[in-house]
Amino acid sequence: MSKTLILLVLSTALASCDFVPFSGGKLSGEIMPIPDGWPEVTNAEVIEIETNPSEPYSVKLWVVVADDKPYIYAGANRAKWVEHLEQSSDLILGHNGALYELSAIRVTDNGEFNTLREIYKEKYGNYPRNSNLNEIYLYRLESRGKNY
Repeated sequence: MSKTLILLVLSTALASCDFVPFSGGKLSGEIMPIPDGWPEVTNAEVIEIETNPSEPYSVKLWVVVADDKPYIYAGANRAKWVEHLEQSSDLILGHNGALYELSAIRVTDNGEFNTLREIYKEKYGNYPRNSNLNEIYLYRLESRGKNY
């Protein structure tokens, strides 16, 4: 098999996957009010987030919901979207054509993290790789404008 054919087959296979870790630009869809309890997001394998409104950057991520709030996790990976959130906590969560304007708050409480570890394991079949809260990037997503 030629290298070109192998790359074409691999590219096609990845493009049809639900979770492809490649980044994109601005998300398309309709801005919607924040739902109660996030029922659709709770069952979603992945969601998309968009950061950096001046040069939109989007990526697909795993998501868990606890206490009616979605959480996203980058582990110890200081990904580009994490860097963007350190500059501005505003992001857009996208799922099934709906867009939600949220703020990301970094989790620093061990109790909250331990609860999320269990939810993560139940949903994805294993614990997050890194359990040191000081080394990971875990964010709770909240409505914009709340006082924390």
